[in-house]
Amino acid sequence: MKKPPPPNRRVAIVGAGMAGIACARTLAQAGHAVTLFEKSRGYGGRMATRRSPFGSFDHGAQYFTVRDARLERALATTPGLCRAWSANAVRVLDPAGRLLEAAPPSREPHWVPIPGMSTLVHQWAAPLEQSGAVQLQTQVTRIQADPLARGRWQLHTQAADGAVHVHAGFDQVLLAIPAPQAAALLGASSLAPAWVTQLAGVTMAPCWTLMLAYPNAAQGGRTGFGPQWNAARSTHHRVAWLARESSKPRREPIERWTVQASAEWSQQHLEDTPERVQGKLLKAFAEVTGIRAEPGHAEVHRWRYAKTQQALGPSHLWDRRAGIGLCGDWCLGHRVENAFVSGLELALATL
Repeated sequence: MKKPPPPNRRVAIVGAGMAGIACARTLAQAGHAVTLFEKSRGYGGRMATRRSPFGSFDHGAQYFTVRDARLERALATTPGLCRAWSANAVRVLDPAGRLLEAAPPSREPHWVPIPGMSTLVHQWAAPLEQSGAVQLQTQVTRIQADPLARGRWQLHTQAADGAVHVHAGFDQVLLAIPAPQAAALLGASSLAPAWVTQLAGVTMAPCWTLMLAYPNAAQGGRTGFGPQWNAARSTHHRVAWLARESSKPRREPIERWTVQASAEWSQQHLEDTPERVQGKLLKAFAEVTGIRAEPGHAEVHRWRYAKTQQALGPSHLWDRRAGIGLCGDWCLGHRVENAFVSGLELALATL
């Protein structure tokens, strides 16, 4: 006799970045009732896009690779949404902007969604949103056993307006948030002390990001404005990465740059004011690129947990008996693809 199919479960997923969305869509497609909780206003986590009057900025992840066949199949569900970015011949520059190394174009494409990095997760989250399964601007503050349903969980949350709620009756709770935040939530909930200890070994560096627009300049290669490259890694003590946003496929033509500070400098200046950080990074940007014109638009964003420096190792953590799981790029590394694989493999483990 065939075994009967397992009953549908109610699953709470905390975090709507790539890992959380990959996990949620897999479980929803398997027929389970998923509720997604996200403390921010939108989806994507570090797959983020910032709008401005002069065009968009990918101020988190800059691109992604496709090395896993499962990600390739997932991308095929949204054909044409992602395009290869030609800036994969990345320069390496010294602090004064002089060329240290220019690798030939990689055979591995660097992919970007159209029209911004956040578009992909927005598309994948759309069915969940349409079914009313998403709670945005909702921070989970505590996880507790549901007193009215044995073997189930309830989540205490706080909305952006300060309102508190309790969401009950979940068979499983899956955390798809940065390791330090997952450890803090588990600790506040008196859950999984062994995991909390394990997560202490994961280190994630911060990153200050500067976004600049020059509305009076056309795209760099056409007018000679700025350097003749579109992306570079830098050994400048303040700057680790620079990218000409207007060089990416189907982006607005106004000259725009995203500048990401080094992990060490970001850590040293983590609590500086945005104004102070903007001034220092703008000066470093001028030193590296030679662009000393006053930008028409400038702003900064701080990522407290930006890049994994010491990964967990396994792709996820899963306690079947308790119905608690963890996933995120930090399990495997810092790439977008790491986040996808982690979320997918946690979902498959629960199935």
